[in-house]
Amino acid sequence: MSEEEELTYADAGVDIDASEAATAALVGAVGDIDNTTDYAGLLDIGDRYLALATDGVGTKLLVAEALGDYSTVGIDCIAMNANDLVATGVEPVAFVDYLAVEEPSEEFSEQVGEGLAAGAEEAGVALVGGETAVMPEVVSGLDLAGACAGLAPKDAVFPGEAEVGDALVGFESDGIHSNGLTLARRAATKNHAYDDPFPRGEGTVGEQLLEPTRLYTYLLPALRSRDVHAAAHVTGGGWTNLLRMGDRRYEITDPFPAQSVFDFVQAEGSVSDEEMHRTFNMGTGFVVALPEDDAESLVEETDGRILGSVEEGESVEIRGLTLR
Repeated sequence: MSEEEELTYADAGVDIDASEAATAALVGAVGDIDNTTDYAGLLDIGDRYLALATDGVGTKLLVAEALGDYSTVGIDCIAMNANDLVATGVEPVAFVDYLAVEEPSEEFSEQVGEGLAAGAEEAGVALVGGETAVMPEVVSGLDLAGACAGLAPKDAVFPGEAEVGDALVGFESDGIHSNGLTLARRAATKNHAYDDPFPRGEGTVGEQLLEPTRLYTYLLPALRSRDVHAAAHVTGGGWTNLLRMGDRRYEITDPFPAQSVFDFVQAEGSVSDEEMHRTFNMGTGFVVALPEDDAESLVEETDGRILGSVEEGESVEIRGLTLR
């Protein structure tokens, strides 16, 4: 591929459509699953739901390996799971991790543990165990994933469907977070090494890519005290995640600006605007849909901003793009 050609997520090795088809095949083979939302599974335990979510850090681990710095990937692992529970209206309470390694190392295991402890403290969850598996013929380097359990009164779980006329309140991301790194890495290293100074800000290229995923657990009390109809954790699939809130048109008129790391990735990889918004959070990591009056008071109480509104249709309209 020439330098002038646009780089896509599929070119980098991740075909979102194929991934979704594979997931659908898995779910189809498993059969009906009771009480699932787009972000967590719910188990009725009487007057409450027990919720479970699972996710991993992904290829961000390759950046950590290149820099020899695993101190923040544990935060990513906690956040990718705990934020999904928040998007359901559930309070995360406990976490278990699964670390698979090619060969054991006290050094990186300690760093991973430090990140998990820091993430758990910020999220307010208990680390209640985990597993380390040595699998030299299966894993190259290491893989880190986990599962988070949460609890919620039944009336606290968000309905999951945005309503026409709702306002959209967004909350800023801290950068790329922990998705789309396959594309980001490919673009960033076309002309740079991970330890090169970042040309658009502080630190190195690798440090910008390693910026940990922001935790949104602090929002839960404010969200639960309002009539939140649905929420979206903006991860894989970028802004198309808003479509998980229902078949509506999500009109984004005032998004947070994208951080400089996104400009860098786009320029280095010649990535189109549409591909960037289909892959990355582009500055906004969490979005909620709720009535306008509640939205205004939520913004006053938190660090959110009103991004736009929910209309009739089936698309996400942002920065001149139509995403479906």
